[in-house]
Amino acid sequence: MPTDRVTAWGGELQRVHGKLRNALALARAGLDGGDTADAATDLLLFCHGFCAALSGHHRAEDGSLFPEQVRARPDLAPVVAKLTQDHNMIEHLIGGLQKAVADSTDPEVAHRHLDGIEAVMETHFKYEEKQLGAVLDGMDADFDRTEIFGPIS
Repeated sequence: MPTDRVTAWGGELQRVHGKLRNALALARAGLDGGDTADAATDLLLFCHGFCAALSGHHRAEDGSLFPEQVRARPDLAPVVAKLTQDHNMIEHLIGGLQKAVADSTDPEVAHRHLDGIEAVMETHFKYEEKQLGAVLDGMDADFDRTEIFGPIS
């Protein structure tokens, strides 16, 4: 994958977060518009797509972006620790959603789990953008978008 030179990495982070918000909205819309005969398939499809995108984004940050930031700015270690803790909490919630979807074809069950994920996700995104946005914008680095932000970038 080619490396693109982008100066405003904080803006790029916000763009990726926007894509994840859109993926969540699409998952919700898909759950609401599904044919009851295909409810189980629809639940798995829509929830899996959103969950894979969110998990992939967080794995990329944990594996590439965060270590690079802590190397460049050791003072960010507590912020990165909090963000990593959020990622673990979101993964736990995603696991709950996946289990619920496997056990029930009721879209309302999935919506309740998505509500919880969305609440934590939004708080996490706002904190991350506030704490790291300007730092990212100030970094003079050639990153690979997919490597640091995941496949949804």
